[in-house]
Amino acid sequence: MSSSLVPEKPLLVYPSLAATLGLEEALMLCTLADRVSHIRAQESRGFAWYQLEVDDVCTLFPFWDKRALQRVCTNLRDKGVLIVSSAAIDQSNQFRFAFNEKVQQQLSATAPIHSPPPHRANTPQLGGREDNYFLSKNTIAPNWQPDNATLEQLAQHSIPQNFALQKVPEFVTYWRERGEKHHSWGAKFIQHTLRQWRDFEAQQHRKNQESQMSSNWQPSRDALDILVLQAGIKQEFVEDAIPEFVLYWTERGESHRTWNTKFVQHVRIQWAKFTAAIEHNSEPRPIPQHWQPSEDVYDVLRLANIDLKFAHSLIPEFVLYWRDRGQLVTSWNTKYLQHVKRMWAQRHALDQTGNNSNRSIREISLEEQLTDRSWADG
Repeated sequence: MSSSLVPEKPLLVYPSLAATLGLEEALMLCTLADRVSHIRAQESRGFAWYQLEVDDVCTLFPFWDKRALQRVCTNLRDKGVLIVSSAAIDQSNQFRFAFNEKVQQQLSATAPIHSPPPHRANTPQLGGREDNYFLSKNTIAPNWQPDNATLEQLAQHSIPQNFALQKVPEFVTYWRERGEKHHSWGAKFIQHTLRQWRDFEAQQHRKNQESQMSSNWQPSRDALDILVLQAGIKQEFVEDAIPEFVLYWTERGESHRTWNTKFVQHVRIQWAKFTAAIEHNSEPRPIPQHWQPSEDVYDVLRLANIDLKFAHSLIPEFVLYWRDRGQLVTSWNTKYLQHVKRMWAQRHALDQTGNNSNRSIREISLEEQLTDRSWADG
């Protein structure tokens, strides 16, 4: 073959290594090892560290852009083969890395290793015969523990060491039961712990977004606009529904992320029942002597989580008060519903403030009667 057809030095890739790590990963690993073969390593934390210019790395792999280089480098790191202490390739001018010596010893466990030069005593040997990288497989030991290199790689992902160690028993149990053999249990553990950590972070994120109902909770402006402007529900009705909604969920003590959504659904259901309960006869009339609310009224009270026995106990006083006044009203169901809601809220305000606000109808002043919208004509 003409030398003009092969103007550059070829890149060496071992088939057995490519079958284990992936073709791209094996190519990067072998090329980096060849590139640093004449560079003196800096020993730190038990590893031999090398530093290359990012432009130099790009020259080694002209067929990859920086994003692809970072992807392959990350794969090698996640597999436990490469340790990287520099920033991402597309965010730094320097690429500092070390070969995971313990993993490399597994990679070459079945073949003799070439003696390294004196200044590269800790450098993994990636040169020589192809069968140097025929990987040996073994089942996981019952007392298996991740080594320091594995924990350091997990620390690069901001995973606390105590979190990683907590995952060891389940990891060992799972693979002991399966009885499978693998080349690097450290790499497997890194992948396992990364998944567990991402799930944990997602769970914590969801949990942090959830909150319990507070006594001073108010719906958002968007929720009010949906109910008042879009659904056409009276603003007074929406505001009257807030105390009962807060009371119900405060007593339940649950945490949710979507209190406004729950409130919108709650008010919409109540409004539908409320409008169905209103008599369509527009002629005002006095309250009958033996007046009783309709069954639709009780449905509305159930939706509002108001005790029906409490509501029923208010009927005699309600009827007596309005018979004495002789006022004509178009809908006594509507007036009774508003009265029960008001008295229910006052009853529970006493539990929170200690002030006796649970007064009878006759104890309410004329000024309060004139300004209280719950007594407005239905």
